[in-house]
Amino acid sequence: MSQQPVIYVDADACPVKAEVLKIAGRAGVVSTFVANSGLRPSRDPLIVNVVVPQGADVADDWIVEHVTDRDIVITSDIPLAHRAVGKGATVLGPTGRPFTPDSIGMALAMRDLKQTLREGGEITGYNAGFTQKDRARFTDALAQAVQRALKNTRA
Repeated sequence: MSQQPVIYVDADACPVKAEVLKIAGRAGVVSTFVANSGLRPSRDPLIVNVVVPQGADVADDWIVEHVTDRDIVITSDIPLAHRAVGKGATVLGPTGRPFTPDSIGMALAMRDLKQTLREGGEITGYNAGFTQKDRARFTDALAQAVQRALKNTRA
């Protein structure tokens, strides 16, 4: 039997922390929240908080350094998703959108295009608001990902 999967959460501004805790707790899976600050302490042994120094991509670098192909990463950061997919991890956005080897290239290209259009004044604003439908889709996607990860560690 191989080691249990871990859920790594890019926790700065993550809107689905409560859902991660609920699903991970039910499954007995460790959740590791990585952020620059603002993590609520917990005595629960299934909750690990990692506070990294301030700086660009410091939390991302920490996650990539620790993630394996049996783990799950929760992030809305496309470059982090790309790096985690490259290490074989299951990666979900907070809306439940999976990032896969087949989809990550297009996600990066769209991110870069939108950034260029914003910088050129072609579009304003950033992303659509987070909805209850997004939350429900995420909850379902994470529950399925955890079950797959647990099944794969028992195989």
